[in-house]
Amino acid sequence: MTTSETPTIVGLGEVLWDCFGNSRRPGGAPANVAFHAQQLGGRGVVCSRVGNDALGEELISHLAGHGLATEFIQHDAHHPTGTVTVDSTDADAPRFTIHTGVAWDHLAFDAPLAQLAREARAVCFGTLAQRSHVTRDTIRQFVDCVDDDCLRVFDVNMREQWYDRESIEWSLAHADLAKLNGDEVLRLGALFEIDGDGVAEVAAGLGERLAVPVVCVTRGGEGCLLIGDGETCDVPSDEIEVVDAVGAGDAFTAALVSARLAGWPLERSGRFANDVGRLVVRHEGAMPDLCEEFAQLKQCYAEV
Repeated sequence: MTTSETPTIVGLGEVLWDCFGNSRRPGGAPANVAFHAQQLGGRGVVCSRVGNDALGEELISHLAGHGLATEFIQHDAHHPTGTVTVDSTDADAPRFTIHTGVAWDHLAFDAPLAQLAREARAVCFGTLAQRSHVTRDTIRQFVDCVDDDCLRVFDVNMREQWYDRESIEWSLAHADLAKLNGDEVLRLGALFEIDGDGVAEVAAGLGERLAVPVVCVTRGGEGCLLIGDGETCDVPSDEIEVVDAVGAGDAFTAALVSARLAGWPLERSGRFANDVGRLVVRHEGAMPDLCEEFAQLKQCYAEV
């Protein structure tokens, strides 16, 4: 997939505040992907819903201040802006408490979203936002509206109890690229009764069983495994001191999308995504300002 135009990359689902004790930072996996896609040179679009409250206005102001399109963030008069309580005692593996009854559970499909779907070159959606039948239906309608050349990315983000087999099966069947970690691979292997000797075999089995063209398994500081395009790429990563791992996986996803849209081969795409993730974990928050660093890194990879 290649284009000379700036690609529209949509983060479809939750936008929220990650709350750390007495502080908070913008977050939500799809919003993080859109944010980093914007920093990587795309047109990042957050498609979500916030409350008619100060937290919602602050989120929109933050995203707009970084150049993101925010006209597809809906306002909800009856539900508050979403929040997540983050326990980052273990910097490498933060723990999340995801609160319910919030605005992004009520994302409505409408004419502007249908038009956005037709413009999208890539859309990233996850498991969490599908906990609500309203947002789940919106995600499905959006994905059904995209053009055939749109890259559909499913982030298998199995948070707490907020997932079920049916939603995961539908999402994998409608994905061009699925991203998940090693633990999630094994859990899905058990869920779909896929045998295999280790993560790589189970991941390959998932891709084959559910016809997912590319399966990406993230391994934190150890890099990633990519299965697709008729090959399996084990892409290691150099060790680095982690300041904050929140959002690093979403930056990885944005970089992988950017690389695939640029037509880069699988192994180079994985190395680039690893390096983008390594940059993000050196900073606090899911949305650090790294435009210059990303541009330099992308230029280096483009010249290979």
